[in-house]
Amino acid sequence: MKLLVTAGPTREFFDSVRFISNPSSGKMGYAIAAEAARRGHGVVLVSGPVDLPDPPGVRVERVVSADEMFEASVAAFDECDAAVMTAAVCDYRPSRRLPHKLQKRNQPRQILLQPTRDICAHLGSIKGDRVVVGFAMEDHDAHAHAESKLKRKNCDAVVLNGLANVGADLAEVEILTADGRWTGPYRGAKAEIAARIVERIEGWKVGKL
Repeated sequence: MKLLVTAGPTREFFDSVRFISNPSSGKMGYAIAAEAARRGHGVVLVSGPVDLPDPPGVRVERVVSADEMFEASVAAFDECDAAVMTAAVCDYRPSRRLPHKLQKRNQPRQILLQPTRDICAHLGSIKGDRVVVGFAMEDHDAHAHAESKLKRKNCDAVVLNGLANVGADLAEVEILTADGRWTGPYRGAKAEIAARIVERIEGWKVGKL
């Protein structure tokens, strides 16, 4: 089996040096990529800006923006059997990027934002018999939002995690599958959670054959 894994944040610049982003560390995505490679699977890891070394045996493609991650992910998915969408992609980007640093003035400024392209939803729409696993980071109405995401993006499963997992080495997640069943919570090191997720993906892929 060959997997696409996305990881880390994206950066959406509004001038030459400053950007909108989030504190995603990429640790979960890198752990999943490393575990899949350890099990003998081919892995393409499309990574936003993170301070992590390349996992052994993994092809890493580094990107910065949501648009770059979209293009790299769609291209890689052509050769993959499954996609694991752990990246914390910015939902919005500035409508334009200034070619120079925005100078400080003693007055309010407005930045017009527009939606970024939804990578997970796009892969869900073209997956065929491939497996797409989404990730949901929620701070309220978590189950309802995860269930909505699974349906809207045509995922085979959604992994739900909370804000406490950001940047940490430990995690607590729940898994929602397309049949509407929740399992978990699963608690442990991100490497342990990654092993459980990869094992589940192997089972889901076999079920589609």
